[in-house]
Amino acid sequence: MRIAVFGTGYLGATHAACMAELGHDVLGVDVDQSKLAKLQSGEVPFYEPGLEDVLRRNIAAGRLRFTDSYEEAAAFASVHFIGVGTPQKKGEFAADLKYVDAVVETLAPLITEDSVIFGKSTVPVGTAERLAARASELAKEGVVVELAWNPEFLREGFAVEDTLHPDRLVVGVDRNADGRAEGVAREVYAALLDEEIPFLVTDLATAELVKASANAFLATKISFINAISEVCEAAGADVTQLADAIGYDARIGRRFLNAGIGFGGGCLPKDIRAFMARAGELGADEALTLLREVDSINMRRRTKMVEIAREACGSLLGARVAILGAAFKPDSDDVRDSPALNVAGQIQLQGADVNVYDPKAMENSRALFPTLGYSTSAREACEGADAVLVLTEWKDFRGLQPKDLDTIVRKRVMIDGRNCLEPEQWRAAGWTYRGLGRP
Repeated sequence: MRIAVFGTGYLGATHAACMAELGHDVLGVDVDQSKLAKLQSGEVPFYEPGLEDVLRRNIAAGRLRFTDSYEEAAAFASVHFIGVGTPQKKGEFAADLKYVDAVVETLAPLITEDSVIFGKSTVPVGTAERLAARASELAKEGVVVELAWNPEFLREGFAVEDTLHPDRLVVGVDRNADGRAEGVAREVYAALLDEEIPFLVTDLATAELVKASANAFLATKISFINAISEVCEAAGADVTQLADAIGYDARIGRRFLNAGIGFGGGCLPKDIRAFMARAGELGADEALTLLREVDSINMRRRTKMVEIAREACGSLLGARVAILGAAFKPDSDDVRDSPALNVAGQIQLQGADVNVYDPKAMENSRALFPTLGYSTSAREACEGADAVLVLTEWKDFRGLQPKDLDTIVRKRVMIDGRNCLEPEQWRAAGWTYRGLGRP
């Protein structure tokens, strides 16, 4: 099929490349010329394992190219995907929908044949119904433009796998439309359906809420175990052993039960806040009051990490602190709302000399926090350190041994913000080890 994907950021670039990998002819559309130039040359402007290979392979095969022309996209494709950002509004919890709106406002009047627009961006419930009406209003006379919603469920670090082999496909359709959207979606994803991946067809509102609810549940699970870690700290219990024990219950499961400094990134924080804001607009504010506490617990863990660092150093004024990790999660260079960088910044504000190292997120970190110190390796960051903080659980950091750092730190203090190290190994080597929710 001929497919146009609007937005070539994390979601859009991944979707465009993977649709080409499935055999479709794909045109990626963006207004950012520098981003388009990088992509057209086979360079991914962010770090995502495996994506660059898929991108280059399909550009070389002639199935994937990029443009800034909406006119070209409208003439090229009859299937369009919206993959632009929906950031949090400044000073508000609500999502800023100007980029999503702009795609529909610009594209719909240019379409000359019956087409389907699939939204993939994460939006507040009710957005799809509004945009469906607007697309029909803007369409040329005699041209049917149907809008459906096909939410994404990508995990950074696994985006290619999650696109080509997802655990489910959800398509929300307008029940009052002519019904083309479902058939087109089945054709687009035919190779995936051959793998017997579950395919769920819902109304528009349900599809929007599926994405919001999935993110809210994951955020709640993370904050739940972090709340329990606070109790464990007060009681002298071990939250990691506790999580292992309750995780054996199939109703609970062990995934997302890792206590630490909490979640961040460009999705969970802003999405749960947008969910709360929209619930309030709908008059269902009380139904999501628990998410306020989820958000509060998450932010509180960052403050706790700073307190532990201050206790370990005696005072942060003049202390040298090594920060291992800047990305919000491993296998990513995404530093949006990164707990690691937030903690690093707070520690520096209290007078510490902070040195940061991350395998992939150094450039993005410098752009966001230019006043922090940056090192070229974990060892360099730890030279002369009074405390070492592991704040992103990269494989390189999980594999650290006490002997790797014994001779270069000033004080043997390890603070494990992700509970990804073995406490007894470090303590046996003469280090003071602190983990969140562990005795």
